[in-house]
Amino acid sequence: MEWNKKYNYPAKNRSVINNSRHYKINNQMLPSVTAILSMTRSQSEKESLSAWQEKVGLKESLRIKNEAAQRGTEMHGIIEAYLLARNNLELFEQEKEKTNVQKMADLIISDGLKNKLSEINGVECTLHYLGPKGFGGTADLIGIYENIPSVIDFKQKNSIMKESYDTLQTYFTQLGGYSLAHNTVYGSSITQGVILLVTPDLVFQVFRINNEKLIEYQNKFLDRVDQYYSLINK
Repeated sequence: MEWNKKYNYPAKNRSVINNSRHYKINNQMLPSVTAILSMTRSQSEKESLSAWQEKVGLKESLRIKNEAAQRGTEMHGIIEAYLLARNNLELFEQEKEKTNVQKMADLIISDGLKNKLSEINGVECTLHYLGPKGFGGTADLIGIYENIPSVIDFKQKNSIMKESYDTLQTYFTQLGGYSLAHNTVYGSSITQGVILLVTPDLVFQVFRINNEKLIEYQNKFLDRVDQYYSLINK
């Protein structure tokens, strides 16, 4: 894989406003893609989350959530280091004993990126869509994946993902927002969104949407943007 820095991504300038992440771009405070999706969850998603919290208890649900967030941050850091060439798989292999998070990151690199990602345009890319209903976000990776211009996100989940899960639909809608922002601002032709997912049990999964399906999720995201601004402008 080779680097091609053909897009000029803005520096990351994030802040939290009313418990929601925002990006400051051109003096405009833009709600993040994830904040928009969180505020506009469907009723079924809210009920599922509430039922799970009630089942495990509030204290345990917070512990699981925080543990997963920490694991995700560490995993992203390892993958980012690899892509930025600060580390490589040989260094990982030389370690006598790897943490589980390192094994998870290695699996995404070996099964999800090697021999599939031919070009890297950016890592941890700050994206934005300006205007009265603007938004911002950070894409894990922009590049050419299996010969297709793609936006790629790395995910970790406590159990395997199924196509029917609301969570996967949210991931796809997130990719719709990122690809829409990128294509609008840079005139790019991203036609594919890719989710590379791994579980703590080291099960690797890949999910993708492309062409018309990606456009469908771009439109779904725009619907969520409309919902978000309707809610905050009440």
